[in-house]
Amino acid sequence: MNPALRLVYGAVGQLARSAAALAPAGHSKLSRSLAARRGIRRRFAAWSRHRDTRRPLLWLHAPSVGEGLQARVVLDLVRARRPDVQLAFTFFSPSAEAFAHSLGADFTDYLPFDTAGDAAAVLDALRPTALVFSKLDVWPVLVGEASRRGVRLGLISGTVSDVSSRSGGIASSLLHECYENLDAVGAATEADAERIVALGSDPAVVLVTGDTRYDQVWERALRVDPGSALLAPLRDPRPTLVAGSTWPSDEEVLLEAWSAVRRDLYDARLVIAPHEPTESHLQPIEAWARDQGLSIARLGTPASETADVVLVDRTGVLGDLYSLATVAFVGGGFHDAGLHSVLEPAAFGVPVVFGPRHSNSRDAVMLHRSRGGDAVVTLDEMIEVLESWLGDPAARDAAGAAARTFVERGLGAGERSYRMVAALLGEPAPPPPAA
Repeated sequence: MNPALRLVYGAVGQLARSAAALAPAGHSKLSRSLAARRGIRRRFAAWSRHRDTRRPLLWLHAPSVGEGLQARVVLDLVRARRPDVQLAFTFFSPSAEAFAHSLGADFTDYLPFDTAGDAAAVLDALRPTALVFSKLDVWPVLVGEASRRGVRLGLISGTVSDVSSRSGGIASSLLHECYENLDAVGAATEADAERIVALGSDPAVVLVTGDTRYDQVWERALRVDPGSALLAPLRDPRPTLVAGSTWPSDEEVLLEAWSAVRRDLYDARLVIAPHEPTESHLQPIEAWARDQGLSIARLGTPASETADVVLVDRTGVLGDLYSLATVAFVGGGFHDAGLHSVLEPAAFGVPVVFGPRHSNSRDAVMLHRSRGGDAVVTLDEMIEVLESWLGDPAARDAAGAAARTFVERGLGAGERSYRMVAALLGEPAPPPPAA
């Protein structure tokens, strides 16, 4: 990093630290992110007394839930196969906080802002053997300091889109040395490998290992219990559309389409899980259902067992609810935030519908090409696709089989990524001699 850029980047980091100290409390994502970083050095330092320096420590970092799910595959394999390793997990977004603490790592916290002081403090506390980033979120000051200390550095499920802002201008200058310092990179695809090399990584350390998310969704699908308290009351032969992670902009098209679909498929059921299940989001859906003469009930209530519309008012259950689907709709494709994961429903052999803004989702593009999913732009297209798959078992089964096969072809990334990470950690120490 050139000295001027380093100075500017450092100043931005210090401003972020100051904002964390001074910003008033609030419920917005930004307010929560800043508040969470108050006293963060003390939290890392307090845990350092639990650091057993006779054991290697793997530090995994993932910015949010999606990347965390990719990292979890490797974390679980390390835990199962290398009990000698201590595990630390950090994240960036407040949306990942509950997920991160569910992983059961030895230490879990937010990643501090990328300043020299914070990088030194957290490395002093954790003393990691290896620091591995999930997907893309690498930080130049932290990576530079870790490299100087001899920490082994890796990237799993590495992904860089062909329109990534990291590939040019200031971002490229800022990150080149960062990628150059990586000791091992597992890229999701050949194209990702080429882009990561272009960003600065040594071609000799870059391998195509695949995307661990495929393993994660597959394993979750296999573990789903149809007789669980969540799913058993909702088992029903009715044609069921499970709409997951929807935004109001998705619902404008989806709900109008559903009203049309119900005129032909009068017994069809909708299970809808908004991305943000706040009251301000849930209540308009309830009002729509009442206006359409549809019975609606919130998930877990007795009335949900027979309702025309089941409204999901919580997070963390969508991955299981997709097992109920005849067809799935994944939200975000009509929203600026981008499409959410199409892999979860596809792993159940369910055909997937999504909106037009999906070009940044490689999974959606490839699922569409494999005929396991379909992108819709207009209301009429939405109606046509839903009626076809809900009302035509042969067409639905063919698309569902294609979706499941698509996920199966992506399996194995978890094992390949684990082997790469295990090499960064080195061989386990021999057991102490018997007394």
